[in-house]
Amino acid sequence: MKPTLLVLAAGMGSRYGGLKQMDPMGPNGETVLDYSVYDAIRAGFGRVVFIIRHDFADEFKAQVGDKFSDKIEVDYAYQDLNDLPEGFSLPEGRTKPWGTTHAILAARDIMPTPFAVINADDFYGSDSFKQITSYFDATAKSTDGVDHYCMVGYKLQNTLSEHGSVNRGICSDENGFLKDVEEHTEIQVEEDGVCRGENLAGDRVEVSVDSIASMNFWGFPPSIMKDLEEHFIAFLKERGTEMKSECYIPTVVDEMLKSGKADCNILETSSSWFGVTYPEDKEMCVNSIRTLIDQGEYPANLWG
Repeated sequence: MKPTLLVLAAGMGSRYGGLKQMDPMGPNGETVLDYSVYDAIRAGFGRVVFIIRHDFADEFKAQVGDKFSDKIEVDYAYQDLNDLPEGFSLPEGRTKPWGTTHAILAARDIMPTPFAVINADDFYGSDSFKQITSYFDATAKSTDGVDHYCMVGYKLQNTLSEHGSVNRGICSDENGFLKDVEEHTEIQVEEDGVCRGENLAGDRVEVSVDSIASMNFWGFPPSIMKDLEEHFIAFLKERGTEMKSECYIPTVVDEMLKSGKADCNILETSSSWFGVTYPEDKEMCVNSIRTLIDQGEYPANLWG
């Protein structure tokens, strides 16, 4: 079965000031997401599922999803703050989403195939999608009792923004496999020239710019959904009453690695990553896409 591309497109865009997943970046109004879906189709994906919110569903379908409907199977799942396991309820006054684990779980009932996870507003490059599908092919018939994940990794230095801090999963590897990963928030190079971020304990720590960063481009078997549900329940028991707590995918992966239930291959890619966190990042993104078009990587009119 062809793999599915799961696109996390429900973000609020608080730093960007709007729904950046629908902001045109290409010469004919293409979004960053257009290029990801284009790359997924030519890499062999058979289906795309968009995780969105009900409040902008009609606009998203009209501007984004409908343009792919004759090119690849398209489905939608909805991230809802009130979509919680039995016995849990939304704390009064909470408006912040529950994080990437909760977003993926929105598709838990419609994900029977291996799937890749990406952010809607990040550009990953065509080779990255080819690497993921090749990995799925290589592990499709594995019977060793371990779940096999993969992750496309990028050097942290190449994923920072000149215009403010970013959130990244900081990784360490061993012989090409992910050893551990911890989500860090508010990462930026500070006035003293040192790159720092806030770890899960809330401590401000130094982070090497040469670290491998997870840009949320993962490859998973469908069996991970059960593990995500169990982890999210544990998270809610511990931090479910907080107003801004989030349950991150890297934390779940790290737990699975340490328990021996899974391994995770770090995929090397010749592609470059770029993305938009702040409005000032848009010019760089537009120029980067134009360069790739000039190099022949993409047609000037992507869907023309």
